[in-house]
Amino acid sequence: MSPRRAPREPSGPRAHGGALGSRGRGGARVGVPPGTGLWRLAWRRLARSRVALAFGGLFVAVVVLCLLAPVYAHDVAHTGPDENHITEIVHVGGKTEEVVSPTGVPIGPTWHSRFFLGADANGRDVAVRLLYGGRNSLEIGALATLITMLLAVAIGTAAGYFRGLTDGVLSRLLDVVWAFPPVLLGVAFGVALAVGGLHLGVVTLSSGSLLLPAAIIGVVAVPYVARPLRGQVLSLREREFVDAARVQGRGHLRILAEEILPNLTSTIVVFVPLILANAILFEAALSYLGVGVQDPAPSWGTMLAEGIRLTPGAIHLVLAPGLMLVVAVLGVNVFGDGLRDALDPRACGAAVGRSLMRLPAETSLPAEAPWPAAEAP
Repeated sequence: MSPRRAPREPSGPRAHGGALGSRGRGGARVGVPPGTGLWRLAWRRLARSRVALAFGGLFVAVVVLCLLAPVYAHDVAHTGPDENHITEIVHVGGKTEEVVSPTGVPIGPTWHSRFFLGADANGRDVAVRLLYGGRNSLEIGALATLITMLLAVAIGTAAGYFRGLTDGVLSRLLDVVWAFPPVLLGVAFGVALAVGGLHLGVVTLSSGSLLLPAAIIGVVAVPYVARPLRGQVLSLREREFVDAARVQGRGHLRILAEEILPNLTSTIVVFVPLILANAILFEAALSYLGVGVQDPAPSWGTMLAEGIRLTPGAIHLVLAPGLMLVVAVLGVNVFGDGLRDALDPRACGAAVGRSLMRLPAETSLPAEAPWPAAEAP
């Protein structure tokens, strides 16, 4: 009778967390209780990343401030985002100053309730417009991210799973969009739709609607998410658990819903903050160029465009929206990097300067922003 062999330690990504665990002396796993799931391990790793959580909290603070814009305008500043005060005067430090001087230079920051960050050339409160503009910029960024992820997941999974003619048609459509620089393509769409809006059957978007720039940004960003998802689905469809599902007689839609999409969840989650940050910056670039948010609706991009014309006489018109834009985008990007490292620890040592568009198609998690970031205006 042969001696009984010691049981082999389980291997693979599901064994004690797989690559998510760590080994101590003698090869024993430490710090990872048996049965701990992927998402719980990811949360523990993210909770240890204080920098990512700090910048994520910074972005949340910006969002909360922008959501409280009506409260600030009504109870603190006592003015709206479109109210002009060109002929009014204010008392600052015991002195009387005009909101807009006869030469057209607006007042700078007063650090009081009225005109806390100064006024613009039309006598409008910069702080009020900054918060309302942030609401518009964040709303467009969120809607664009939602549009991008819905279209990219649908196109990427269909192209990667069905292959053949479906993959050929969808991939060529993505290549057409990919062939144009994002900002140039966004400007072209914005100019074409600036006058008549968008009319697609029962869907009608007027030229002044915030949904129009959101739709433009969302469509332009689709290839930069759909192509990596397609590459991952091409690999997943050949795995044993998918073959087992086919043997059991499951249909294509059920396999996609129960086998493929759950394995794309971590990739999709990581893509969301990266797309959101780029969408906010992209909206600012389009609005700065005059094809995004249209006057009189404020946004950080339109405020930058207005402030450039009065620089350096009214530098606060550029600094206020510029700093808010930097803080919001930086907060989302740093949090997204921490989230990526938490979900895929093998990518922790990846070079930050590597571009996703130069990664192989099978890459699971993006190492950085998924499309060439629009330069800040």
